[in-house]
Amino acid sequence: MFKFSIETELSNTMYDILHSMGKVAGFLYEVIDTYIKDAQNANNSNLVEIWQTIKKDRLKHLHLLKEALEKEIHG
Repeated sequence: MFKFSIETELSNTMYDILHSMGKVAGFLYEVIDTYIKDAQNANNSNLVEIWQTIKKDRLKHLHLLKEALEKEIHG
C-alpha cells in the first residue's frame, strides 16, 4: 500500500487515474460476475467466454492503472 499525505497535491493526472480505477474496479467487483452468470444461465458459452475475456482484460487495465498511480505518487 502506498502512503498518501494531505500535503500531496491531487493533480489532474492522479485524479484521472483514480477515477478510472474506480470505474474499472466497480465493473469488476459489482457487475461482471453477474453478466457471466447470466450468460451461463442462458447456456450461451460464447458469451460466457467473451465476458471472461473482458474480465481478464479489465484486470490487466486495473494493474496498469495501479502502476501508473504509484509512479505519479513516487515519481
